[in-house]
Amino acid sequence: MSASSPSLPTSTSTSTSVSEPVTAPVIDSPPADSALVVSAPVVDADATARRTAGTDVVPADRGTGAPGPTVAELLDFVRRTAEDAALVASLPLDPEGRTWLRLDGPGGSEAWLISWPPGTGTGWHDHAESTGAFTIAAGALREHSLAARLPTDGWKTLELSEGVDRTRLLATGQGRAFGRHHVHEVLNESGHEHAVSVHAYYPPLPQIRRYSRSGAVLRLEQTERPEDWQ
Repeated sequence: MSASSPSLPTSTSTSTSVSEPVTAPVIDSPPADSALVVSAPVVDADATARRTAGTDVVPADRGTGAPGPTVAELLDFVRRTAEDAALVASLPLDPEGRTWLRLDGPGGSEAWLISWPPGTGTGWHDHAESTGAFTIAAGALREHSLAARLPTDGWKTLELSEGVDRTRLLATGQGRAFGRHHVHEVLNESGHEHAVSVHAYYPPLPQIRRYSRSGAVLRLEQTERPEDWQ
C-alpha cells in the first residue's frame, strides 16, 4: 500500500478573498519536552493548563445523545495504539511517500496509522471543527503550529501577528492533543529514518483546510472533504 497521506490536497476552495490581521492573544507555549501537550483555541493560560491535565473539556455529541470522546481520551487511545508493536510493524513503508492504515477510533472517532518517509510533511492545514491527538510510534516528528484563533471562513489571505508561532519536536512515545481549528504542519526532518504515528479525530473530519505561508502571510489554498481521502 503506497500513497500520500489521507490529508493531501485534492480539491479546491470556494472561500472569498479577504485580508485582515490576526490579533488574537497568544497561547503560552508548553515545555518542548512535554510528553502530553494539549492546545485549545481558547486563549486563556489557565484554561490551557486545565486541558493539559485532561479536565475542563466539553465532550462533543455523537448524534446519539451520548458525548463523544474528549481530547484526553483521544490522546490516551493514540498512545496505547502506538505501543502495539505488531500493528505498527504491519504498516508497509514506502520511501517515495506516506502510507497509512485506517483504524477504529474510540467513540466513533476517526483514526489513522501513518508512516512518514524521511523529509516528508503535511504542509500547513487545520481540521475544522474536529479535536484531535497524535502520538509518535517510531522515529520523531516536528510540529509547527499557530497559537492563535483564526477566522473560520470568509477569508483567503491573513497577516499573522508576531509571536503566534510554536514549534516542538516529538520523539517516540510522545503525544500531542489539540482543539478545534488548530493550524499546524507536521514534518519528518530525519534524513534517513522513517517515522510512524497514530492519529485520532472527533468528530470524524468534516473537512481539512490547506494553507500556504510566506513570512507572516497565511493563504487559504484548498479545502478537502472526506471523499478526497477515504
